[in-house]
Amino acid sequence: MAIGEDVDVENGMSEPLIKEKDAAITSGGGSLESVRMVLLSTAVAVCGSFEFGSCVGYSAPTQSGISNDIGLSPSEYAVFGSILTIGAMVGATTSGRIADYFGRKRAMRASAIVCIIGWLAIYFAKDALMLYLGRLFTGYGIGILSYVVPIFIAEIAPKNLRGALTTLNQLLICAGGSIGFIVGTFVTWRTLASIGILPCLALLVGLFFIPESPRWLAKVGSQKEFQIALQLLRGKDADISKEAAEIQEYVENLQSLPKAKVQDLFQRKYIHSVIVGVGLMVFQQLGGINAIGFYASETFVSAGFASGKLGNILIGSIQVPITVLGAFLMDKSGRRPLLMVSASGTFVGCFLTGISFYLKGQGIYIQWVPTLALSGILVYIGSFSVGMGAVPWVMMSEIFPINIKGIAGSLVTLVNWSGSWLMTYAFNFLMSWSPSGTFFLFSAACATTVLFVAKVVPETKGRTLEEIQASLAKNES
Repeated sequence: MAIGEDVDVENGMSEPLIKEKDAAITSGGGSLESVRMVLLSTAVAVCGSFEFGSCVGYSAPTQSGISNDIGLSPSEYAVFGSILTIGAMVGATTSGRIADYFGRKRAMRASAIVCIIGWLAIYFAKDALMLYLGRLFTGYGIGILSYVVPIFIAEIAPKNLRGALTTLNQLLICAGGSIGFIVGTFVTWRTLASIGILPCLALLVGLFFIPESPRWLAKVGSQKEFQIALQLLRGKDADISKEAAEIQEYVENLQSLPKAKVQDLFQRKYIHSVIVGVGLMVFQQLGGINAIGFYASETFVSAGFASGKLGNILIGSIQVPITVLGAFLMDKSGRRPLLMVSASGTFVGCFLTGISFYLKGQGIYIQWVPTLALSGILVYIGSFSVGMGAVPWVMMSEIFPINIKGIAGSLVTLVNWSGSWLMTYAFNFLMSWSPSGTFFLFSAACATTVLFVAKVVPETKGRTLEEIQASLAKNES
């Protein structure tokens, strides 16, 4: 079969929906034509990211409607909101195994189907149990998507575009949440649930048009499909021999190693990667992003605003453009500088917000409290969006060797979702203890993040995945 034929790179069969690409791509860059399949594949994958954001953002605008129609008490609705995170934690524990065994495309396809089942359960729900089950299913689906989408994009992208393209994962998460919140103010909760199915359908259809990850195909020994997929991604006239040889050599070296187990993550040759991946996710959550995001309205009201609508509108307005800026800077400035600038900004934002609550508690400069709180939260959200939101996921997709990527990715994703649940659950208790103290604790975590990045996190900009693994292995030897 010729490389230029229309093929199903997942099964090696003819598939008319996959079209050959025309133009070469070099290791240093490429024309728009030469990366069309990479861009198309990324666009399809981030439909899963949009679904992620839609699921997370669903509970905020629908609380009153669901509570009135189904008769949920505030505590029952809190269960409805938080059970998404429980489902995501379960999904995270299985995400790596599923993606490694069935492939990246099949993992995304299965996740989309699970999310559709969840949305349908919510749409047709007549009682709390059906709502909980639906929310649990959507949580499980996005738990897998949160791992497999950035992994898939990192494995198909040229090294010079990998950071920017992987950042689109975070961009579409922000977009999904923001659009869900805005649309939810105009439609019923059942209609919003039906709208949540749309990105799943887009993902299911789009997967027929794109190739499987070449690196996964090489890992499972599908040599013919590996060559075809890589050629499709680099263009029909591209010379893929060097890149294919590097990937194949790396995978063959890994095949000589025994099958990875959880305890293997703590071997000397892997421990640096694990510390970086887990550490970034821990500090991302200790900075309070999900707690601050979920309870932004209440925080603004506590700071003296009549309502949280203005703050919510401003947050929704700045997230997407600043995430776009972060995507542009990812492969320009590098991962480490972007992380340090971002963490420094979140420190300033939390510190300003903490000062506002301190002034309110002391009863001094009361007129400054709302302005300081709003400024602090916006600085925090903007700073987080430019780096700390996306870069940990990008680096998670880069730093682990392919033989442990499934186990390590599951661990890192589980740590992230566990931290999300813990901080969201604890936020109200912390605010009851001390609003100013809560934000000062968050600011301390953000300051520690800067030190962690400076001392521990490697730079991965401009390197192939194989070069990154070689560098990490050298450092540990």
